[in-house]
Amino acid sequence: MKTAILCVLLLFSMLQTCRKKSVDNHHAAVAEVEGQFLYYDDVAKAIPSDISSTDSIEMAHNIVRKWAIDVLMYENAKRNTPNEEEIEKMVQEYRKSLIIHQYQQNLIDQRLNTDPREERIEAFYKQYGSQMLLKEPVIKGFLLITPKASPKLKDMREWVRRGNTQSLENIEKYRFQNAVGFEYFVDAWMPLASLLKKLPIQTKEPIEKAVRQSFYEVSDSLHTYLLHINDYLPSDRPEPYELAKEKITNIIRMQMKADYIVSFESDLYEEALKEGRIKIYRKEDPLLSKEEPAPKP
Repeated sequence: MKTAILCVLLLFSMLQTCRKKSVDNHHAAVAEVEGQFLYYDDVAKAIPSDISSTDSIEMAHNIVRKWAIDVLMYENAKRNTPNEEEIEKMVQEYRKSLIIHQYQQNLIDQRLNTDPREERIEAFYKQYGSQMLLKEPVIKGFLLITPKASPKLKDMREWVRRGNTQSLENIEKYRFQNAVGFEYFVDAWMPLASLLKKLPIQTKEPIEKAVRQSFYEVSDSLHTYLLHINDYLPSDRPEPYELAKEKITNIIRMQMKADYIVSFESDLYEEALKEGRIKIYRKEDPLLSKEEPAPKP
């Protein structure tokens, strides 16, 4: 509840108002340090509305204390920092960098289409795909979970083992009455670690051994887990295109942005030269000449 703390702050505010003859308690100062003021509104906004009165009061005292310490530390640092000019220069450089960065981002958002064409993504994958290796195994297939006592267990086992269109139609027809779970990931790679969380096994070896048969079965005390394996890739193999595509897209986007900014900066510079907004003095100086200076004898 903010009620208690608002009362405390209001009391501070009223005292400050009497001293400063302010007419608005909400904008009255509740603390002053080194000529700087902390105001009622600033403290009140920082306090959540769903905490207790005790917590509100404690938080208010902490806010005031933290603010006062920050002001004291900053003022002490200014008085005792000999290279304040260097710090100010760094601040200005940082501010300039932020403004330039924001301007570049605005240019990119307004003028550049950063969606690379499919052909460019495919070309990148063709050239560099062999270097984009899987960090973990991935698998395609489907998983059917059925009660151990299901009257259709034998049929479902055979349907999952076959994994053809007719078998999938049979599974779809009977699974609502005879299964407790079904997950289809034939068209999208699933990390093997995600699949293992759905099975009563801890390691990947049983799945790897079952890849050649395209079928794996395991049971716990209540359920039987039937897995059909359509495809499997171990770690350290090249990523399939479907998984690599998003990464490649992001790489190309970054390159497109960088190329655009370099081109824009070059055009900006050349235009400014033509318009006489850039003046280069002492062009004969080797440091400013495009030609390499003659070697010393």
